[in-house]
Amino acid sequence: QVQLVESGGGTVQAGGSLKLACVVSGGTFSNYAMAWFRQAPGKEREFVGGISSRSNTYYVTSVRGRFTISRDNAKNMVNLQMNSLKPEDTAVYYCAADVEGFRASRNVYEYEYWGPGTQVTVSS
Repeated sequence: QVQLVESGGGTVQAGGSLKLACVVSGGTFSNYAMAWFRQAPGKEREFVGGISSRSNTYYVTSVRGRFTISRDNAKNMVNLQMNSLKPEDTAVYYCAADVEGFRASRNVYEYEYWGPGTQVTVSS
C-alpha cells in the first residue's frame, strides 16, 4: 500500500515563501511520477506542477518561475518550494503519486494515491 503525507503548510504574507514536503511509503518511489495539486474553496482541484520519474518538471503557467518541484529518491520525498506567494495561491495543497506512469500528467485521474493535504494561506 502506498501512503503519502504532506507537511510544511501554513500562513505567510504575500511575497513570502513556503516549502512543502511529501514523504511516500510503499512500493518503489523512484519509479513514480509525482505531482502537486491544489484546491481552493468552491473550485476544482488543479494541477500545480509535477516531476517525472526521470526528474523532468512541469508547471502550470500561473506558478512557473515562482514554484520549484524536486525529488529525493533516497528519502522517498518530493518537495515544492513556493516563492513570491500571492493571495490567489491560497488553497489546500495535495501530493499525488502515479505509480503506473513515468510522466507527470496534468490529469487528476492519472494519480492513484493522494496525501490528506496541507493548508497554505497567503495573506495580502
